[in-house]
Amino acid sequence: MMARPLIISDCDEVLLHMIAPFRDWLGETQGVTFTMNGNDFSRSMHYGDGSAVPGPEMWRLLGAFFDTEMHRQSPIAGAIEGMTQLAQDADVVILTNLEDHRQEARTRQLADHGLNIRVFTNQGPKGPAIRAILDEYRPSRAVFIDDIAQHHGSAFEVTPDVSRLHLCGEPLLAPHITCAFTQGHAHARIDDWASALPWLKARLHGDTND
Repeated sequence: MMARPLIISDCDEVLLHMIAPFRDWLGETQGVTFTMNGNDFSRSMHYGDGSAVPGPEMWRLLGAFFDTEMHRQSPIAGAIEGMTQLAQDADVVILTNLEDHRQEARTRQLADHGLNIRVFTNQGPKGPAIRAILDEYRPSRAVFIDDIAQHHGSAFEVTPDVSRLHLCGEPLLAPHITCAFTQGHAHARIDDWASALPWLKARLHGDTND
């Protein structure tokens, strides 16, 4: 059989809102205020007295959110419809930086939103994980979508032949993050699915000039 093209997509802030429901949960139940401080996630969480939430507690709270509050996450506008359209012409998988024991919960979460899709979990830079997925699927061509610049840098280093789209669909986060496109590690930066979908389709069909 002829190999199909492949979409490898992140989930949080690409398909589902994460920062906004995490912020709301922190304020409602944990007595913590979350306000983006530049692009430094670690400096964005404070207690009511103004003191910063220390690193270990920050990561504990983030883990607790994914353990009990994933139902709060809603789809980025156009993301589910866009992925459904892409799946007509390509294999589509998720590569998410969650610990492995949350893989089943993420798979169920996406199914609840209409995406019955394979989920790969990962910790750290995503380039090696993308390489492993490519080795399994052996696609005719591949596109990687993520909202974090460092993952595009890793993909650029490990899998340079993969097309890379930097997409952050969360308005609370998008203005603050490092742009992988301006760094030269992504082929484009597009933060809305209405504009991203034609770009992705062109990449899947090889209708590009680079």
